[in-house]
Amino acid sequence: MDKPAICGGKAERHEKIYYGRQYVDAADIAAVVEVLGSDFLTCGSKIGELEKKLARMCGAAHAVSCANGTAALHIACLAAGIGPDDEVITSPLTFAASANCILYCGAKPVFADILPDTWNMDPAAVEAAITEKTKAVICVDFGGQAAELGELSDICRRHGLVLIEDAAHSIGTRFDGQPIGSIADMTTFSFHPVKTVTSGEGGAVLTNSDEYGQKLLLFRGHGITREAGLLEKPSPGAWYYEQLTLGYNYRLTDIQAALLISQLDKLEMFARRRKEIVARYDAAFCELPGIGLQTEIAASDTTRHLYIIRILSGRFSISRREFFDALAAENIICNVHYIPVYYHPYYERLGYKKDLCPVAEQIYEEIITLPLYFGMSDEDVSDVIRAVEKIARYYSA
Repeated sequence: MDKPAICGGKAERHEKIYYGRQYVDAADIAAVVEVLGSDFLTCGSKIGELEKKLARMCGAAHAVSCANGTAALHIACLAAGIGPDDEVITSPLTFAASANCILYCGAKPVFADILPDTWNMDPAAVEAAITEKTKAVICVDFGGQAAELGELSDICRRHGLVLIEDAAHSIGTRFDGQPIGSIADMTTFSFHPVKTVTSGEGGAVLTNSDEYGQKLLLFRGHGITREAGLLEKPSPGAWYYEQLTLGYNYRLTDIQAALLISQLDKLEMFARRRKEIVARYDAAFCELPGIGLQTEIAASDTTRHLYIIRILSGRFSISRREFFDALAAENIICNVHYIPVYYHPYYERLGYKKDLCPVAEQIYEEIITLPLYFGMSDEDVSDVIRAVEKIARYYSA
């Protein structure tokens, strides 16, 4: 049996491959250059063009672009009316922004445990966490797979809660045939470079509610409007505007919008390639002893942002950390998504403690995120598979 490189064996590849990477082509560059030569680098026509395109592709009535995915979550919480003394239920296995946005509004994050197979929030745990203070639920489409949106929507309707879907991972995914962006009360996207499509940095909130759409626009842009129907005082001239609420400078630039418009033209192509890579990984790892995979629910036609394996406890003679390091020695540079939010020192100082969500905590101890992005070659995929198989077989307990 070949030794892993960390044990003095030979690495299968000579160049490092990382867990995620953007893909930018000549059309993307041309779109950005065109804006750089125009009259408007920000607050121009590309913003409206992007928002119309995003809303149309996702089947939503309104799309409001903003500076990043965190800003999208923040203004969604503001539009939902979340404030001091409110509670909002969310997942512990996510990036901190899914909970930080609740704190920005002065409210309390309440963490509901996840399902042991899909790694999305357990609807039963969500319902059990509801109190008279609960105002909303922020579900997370973990890795790109849609959350249990049918059950969560029913729970929120019965309890009068707002459902915000953190879809930072899941643009291109469909749930029961409907595109993500058209289902929850509000859906937030991130367009960070490792996501399926990118604007460099950027985000958006999608909604079918006219009321939320109007509020989102205000919170995105300083709380300021020029719309005649919203002004509270008579307008003295075309220069006039009013600040109606306390908003933020969360605007996207036209430069970023142009890049994202071009990227969205490739979404179907990106999604198809990601699914091809996922299918190869699934076929290779589904029966590899000691390796666990995320289960996909039948309702989710998933465009996966992250591909994650579990290094099942007790099945190898090495730890998850040692498995991670062995992959790095093979030049497969992985990551871990995510440290449970309430493990962070800031949340510990707020009073959160371990053992709050035991399923999420166990899964965190075992997961490794493998490379997955559009630009991976078939050889890259093969190298990742060979490295995982070599390490798994060599260290099998």
